[in-house]
Amino acid sequence: MRFTIRHIILSIVIAAFAFPATAQSAVAPYKFDLGGALGMSGYLGDLNSTNPFRHPGFTADVRAAYIIDTRWQLRASFSTLGLSGSSDDISNVLPEGEHYDFTSQVYDLSFRGEFNFFSYGIGETYKRLRRWSPYLALGLGFSLSSSNGHTACAPSIPMAVGVRFKLKERINLFGEFSMTKVFSDHVDGKDIADINHIKTDFYKNTDWFSRFVIGITFEFGERCETCHYVD
Repeated sequence: MRFTIRHIILSIVIAAFAFPATAQSAVAPYKFDLGGALGMSGYLGDLNSTNPFRHPGFTADVRAAYIIDTRWQLRASFSTLGLSGSSDDISNVLPEGEHYDFTSQVYDLSFRGEFNFFSYGIGETYKRLRRWSPYLALGLGFSLSSSNGHTACAPSIPMAVGVRFKLKERINLFGEFSMTKVFSDHVDGKDIADINHIKTDFYKNTDWFSRFVIGITFEFGERCETCHYVD
């Protein structure tokens, strides 16, 4: 791939900190949200270096977030996704003319921060809230993959871009594209690691998986803006 994980992370961080001056944060009326998503999964690795959705799979997740304010959220999610690939899709001639294909099931637990480009919500006009907002996300995770009886575990870095829309005060719809860098070359199975005889390092020649999902979340845990406490 022509881009590196460093370039992607740098782009997300720059974008996140370039926008705070354009809209002010405001107190969000609810503290938590819970929901899920369904969509399509894909893979980038030894058997595919261009189109991550060449062999689309099914993916689903459950997710929960703590809403810091109308601009920031902290989210945890658990997802499962199916991946597949074949050496028929690459133009490189593999050593000894070998042919490879794989199917893999991945389970991923991630924790990430999310940044809304606009102050997101429904409410008083003076807060300049918008019912929709693009967002960026970056975090840390842990992935477990299973392929042909072989299981591999590795840390990961999830990166995402999406758009959310507030259907009602407590109901949010969203669409999201994400890429996850897995610090392992075994997402596509043990036999496919280093098929080009290029040594795998912790950060180099490892696998990625991608997801495009559409989902819904529900907010709860009303936040008290003017609480009066009595001893």
